[in-house]
Amino acid sequence: MSSYDLVVIGTGPGGYVCAIRAAQLGMKVAVVEKNPTFGGTCLNVGCIPSKALLHASERFEEAAHMLPKMGVGVGTPTLDLAALMKFKDDGVDGNVKGVGYLFKKNKIETFTGLGRIIGTGKVEVKGADGKTETLETKNIVIATGSDVAKLKGVEIDEARIVSSTGALKLDKVPENLVVIGAGVIGLELGSVWRRLGAKVTVVEFLDRIIPGMDGEIAKSFQRILEKQGFAFKLGSKVTGVDSSGKTLKVQVEPVAGGNGETLEADVVLVATGRVPYTDGLGLKEAGVELDQRGRIKTDAHLSTNVKGIYAIGDVIAGPMLAHKAEDEGVAVAETLVGQAGHTNYDVIPSVIYTFPEVASVGKTEEELKQAGVVYNVGKFPFTANGRTKVNQTTDGFVKILADAKTDRVLGAHIIGAEAGEMIHECAVLMEFGGAAEDLARTCHAHPTRSEAVKEAAMAVAKRAIHM
Repeated sequence: MSSYDLVVIGTGPGGYVCAIRAAQLGMKVAVVEKNPTFGGTCLNVGCIPSKALLHASERFEEAAHMLPKMGVGVGTPTLDLAALMKFKDDGVDGNVKGVGYLFKKNKIETFTGLGRIIGTGKVEVKGADGKTETLETKNIVIATGSDVAKLKGVEIDEARIVSSTGALKLDKVPENLVVIGAGVIGLELGSVWRRLGAKVTVVEFLDRIIPGMDGEIAKSFQRILEKQGFAFKLGSKVTGVDSSGKTLKVQVEPVAGGNGETLEADVVLVATGRVPYTDGLGLKEAGVELDQRGRIKTDAHLSTNVKGIYAIGDVIAGPMLAHKAEDEGVAVAETLVGQAGHTNYDVIPSVIYTFPEVASVGKTEEELKQAGVVYNVGKFPFTANGRTKVNQTTDGFVKILADAKTDRVLGAHIIGAEAGEMIHECAVLMEFGGAAEDLARTCHAHPTRSEAVKEAAMAVAKRAIHM
């Protein structure tokens, strides 16, 4: 029986980062992965491939509509979807192999198969051939991620009715695409196929898009997407999809009641969220407690109620974000060697990689109001920023929320080109407990989009220069 200091079940961003950090700290580490490739959902069928398609489709649309305005004549662009998919697959392959390289570099042993906890300090690995082996370990980290949330009455076949996985590998552009769910996944993948020629209709149960996002940002984002060609049916629910004909018939009803309607589609994307993946882990037998949403319960140190078993990432409470899982993985590894491992859940940025991008960190206005916090708001539009104005990418604005008494920045929200890159200066500021004035008095290079962040911070004190 092989013996380790740590066995990590799952090699997504949380799992592989946890394993590498533990190895750096001198621990003998093994990882267990049920799939033939490392990287989990994120690298294989999530974050990484979707960003490749978003990037490529953005260039396609830019060539058709933006380059001629710049005096760059390239003719009417043509789409080679097979080549585009190869571009995506090559990027995925490089990232996946990179994780394998890091495991070898850090002397981490890898096991392919289904991992199951079979007792204190014991993990059974069942291979594809049915053979099992047992790993003995002082500590176990569960990093198995999440799976697609199912929708009653809608059967996913990954051909015409697809999850995010199927939407990443369609072999032709659908004429009509219906997206169920106006969350991050639905809007990102909807953007890909809209740019490539699909008519996109988004059906959302709530009366707004992107639940949890700052309300003002969400409204502006919806207007921009509608201008791009998205159609939204908010406050609506899908009750079924008839796949018997040449086209799909999507039954849609108002949540509040009333007459329904039928939408025709070539492809339906089910993007109603994700759920923790805990099947077959032996959690019940091991005595590991779950909450009512099926997530593993953990304490402040990410330990479960069973000594020696920890959990990170999508299987526990909190936003289902790869970077949140990574930080938790590092925190667990450092805690195991007596260091002060810690994750600051108040400063976890979130990005939607559409065009324009949407990024946020910290509290929304709605959250501050609900908590009774008195705050000041500073906003600055990209229409008044020199770099975006000359590049004609002026959609969006920056919004800074600061405590009215201390001026400490409590939240930052950006909608605009490269918002996902700009949000991090706000995150760093917030990690140090910085004030809006600190950001406002930090010299920013001109001309850059980031100057809008500085101006928004100045606007907190009503002293923006260019507005």
